[in-house]
Amino acid sequence: MAMVCRSIPLLSCSATLLLLSALQAGPLRAEGQVLLSCDGTLVEARGQAERKRVTERLRFSLGLEAEGPTADGALGLLQDRLAAVRRQLQGLQVQELEVSSPSTWQRGAEGQRPAAVQAQLQVSGALAPGRLQPLVRQVGSLPGVRLAPVTTQASAVGDLAVQRQLLRDAYLDARGQALEIAGVLGRTTLVPLEIQLDGGMRPMPMLRATAADASPSFDPKELQAPVDRLGLSARFCAR
Repeated sequence: MAMVCRSIPLLSCSATLLLLSALQAGPLRAEGQVLLSCDGTLVEARGQAERKRVTERLRFSLGLEAEGPTADGALGLLQDRLAAVRRQLQGLQVQELEVSSPSTWQRGAEGQRPAAVQAQLQVSGALAPGRLQPLVRQVGSLPGVRLAPVTTQASAVGDLAVQRQLLRDAYLDARGQALEIAGVLGRTTLVPLEIQLDGGMRPMPMLRATAADASPSFDPKELQAPVDRLGLSARFCAR
């Protein structure tokens, strides 16, 4: 996931924010960069916060491959294998099913193996946690299937409240560190000047399974719950 960075200047009577563009002869810049002024000691700290969520569903992806003497043969076999995969996934009530366009390439001769054309595509979707076992055993055992890491997803319900709590916790973490630094310097007052937010992150790869996996069942309860994270950098004026 790409990181999103936002800058939030916090105005106060002791902090003067001057637009950099105002110091230049040119027109106002769209970036909105600011120059902070502090009549004490400028202290910068980084805060982190995370929160585990309840798993609502699993995201999966798989690669499907086929090989033939010609591109026509490889693509025909790939289409047959995709049909078998579709049938199994429909039985598992998979949601948001996506299938990429196929690609082919020529494989050269290797020892006793003649040259051939290989074809592949990607399939992804979401399903209920309780269907992890049949996904691995029934779909993962089909010819040409390679399962990629499975990830956990939380419900979107409550996202806003969670993000607010993460923001609060991360800020308090940064402020606590800044207070420690200010105390060492003999400063007793902190005035917030600026906060830069990183984007939250979720989820994390937890399980890799292939058709060769054997008897033990794949328990979704063993997967780590989805985790939302937020980091920020905060600047304070310590006086």
